[in-house]
Order: sequence, then structure tokens, then C-alpha cells
Amino acid sequence: MSRIFLVLFLFTTYINSAQTPQKKEINHQAQTWISLNTVLKFNDHWGTMNDFHIRRTDFADKENFYFARTGITYSPIPKLTLAAGYAHLWLAPSKPEWSNFADENRIFQQVLYSSKIGNVSMLQRIRNEQRWQDKMVNDRAVATRFTNRIRYLLSFTIPVFNDKKLPSLVIADELLMHFGKEVVYNSMDQNRIFIGIRQNINPKWSYDFGYMNVIQQKYSGYQYDANHTLRLFFYFTGNAKDVFHHDHTSGDE
Repeated sequence: MSRIFLVLFLFTTYINSAQTPQKKEINHQAQTWISLNTVLKFNDHWGTMNDFHIRRTDFADKENFYFARTGITYSPIPKLTLAAGYAHLWLAPSKPEWSNFADENRIFQQVLYSSKIGNVSMLQRIRNEQRWQDKMVNDRAVATRFTNRIRYLLSFTIPVFNDKKLPSLVIADELLMHFGKEVVYNSMDQNRIFIGIRQNINPKWSYDFGYMNVIQQKYSGYQYDANHTLRLFFYFTGNAKDVFHHDHTSGDE
């Protein structure tokens, strides 16, 4: 699967470069991205996933977007998880004189497969998204752009220490490609490379922290955002019955 996406990436990059003779423009940005990602399991097969993201620009000075996602998960076997659901993004105004956020509604379907190579954990995820994005003119939404986006994530978690309580090294890359009648010059939407650490806080909570480089090609085809991102993601995995049916005793509050 990773080879297929590599071929698609090279092909679309060649096509896009052939169609956009303008000189490439790159906008470098420093960003901070924080999120909370949760999985609640109802039983061995069914569960729900919910996450919330905040991304800011100029390190943390300016709003960039707020993002919420929810979905139902199904695991036919322990290593394989299917999911589908809905997400909403609030994109901050793109010009200083504007004040209104642009909305994006999104439906997604995904397949996640985890495996091991020796003591290295490998995760692969394919996510398909149908996206309805506001097109903003003079600080108001005048139309909606529809695109379909497919994403492939390949992530490796590499133990560095024998003690499992200590951090592991994480290296990941995600390629995002989108399609639609308005996607003419930039079939390759983004590429996200992450390197950092992952550490378990306890059996249910963990986090990863590190640097993520995001290259995003604009609809013009010759304009790019190069986002140098400090990323901090928290993860929670638990059983729904433990969360919703916990017996509180005096002093727990």
C-alpha cells in the first residue's frame, strides 16, 4: 500500500508541476498543534472515537483552526479497526481585517491496521474524507467547495529503552491527496512528517510530542505553506463502562 501511494505522489507531483508554470512561492509558518484523542470501547468489537484539535500560528499567538471529530469504530480482529463518522473544522480568518471563521463539514471512513516488526510497532491508516468547505469572499461565505480526500499514514514506534515507562521514538509520515472539479493544479494536498517521542502516562493515557513538518500545496498549484509545527497530542483509551459507571466514594472529587 505504501508503494502505491508513493507512485501516486510522484505521478501527481509531475502532473501538477507540468500544469503550473508560475514560480513556486513558499510561505513559512511556525505553528503549535495540540489535541486530545479518545477511544472508548463498548466491547471487544465496538467503540467510539472522539478527538478535538487546536492549531495556532506564529508559534501560539494567532488562531489557525479548531477541529472536532467523532465516529463509531468496529474491530473484526484485534489488529484491524474500521471507523466512520463526522467532523467539523472552524478555520480562522485568512486576512487581518476579517473576523468570520470559515466552516468545513466532513464525513470520513477509515481503516487502521497495527502490526510489529521485531520490537518496532507499525501502524498504517487509510482515511477517506468527503469535505464541504466554505469559500470566503470579503469576510463572508459565498459558496461551498466539495472535494474528496484520501490519506495514508505510516507510523513507527521504536523502543529506545528497556524500561517501558520511558519514551519511545516515533517516526511517521502522512500523505494527503484530494480530488474534485475544483482541484486542477494540486492533487497532492499535503504531506506531514513527524519525529518525536511517545510515552505512556498510565495504562489508559499516553502522549506524543515532537516536530512535524507540514507542506501544503494551495489550489493555485504554485503557492505552498511550509508549517514548522510543535505537536503535542494526548491519547486516551478505555472501556465505556469504566467511564460512565464508575462508583464514586467520599473524597474522590
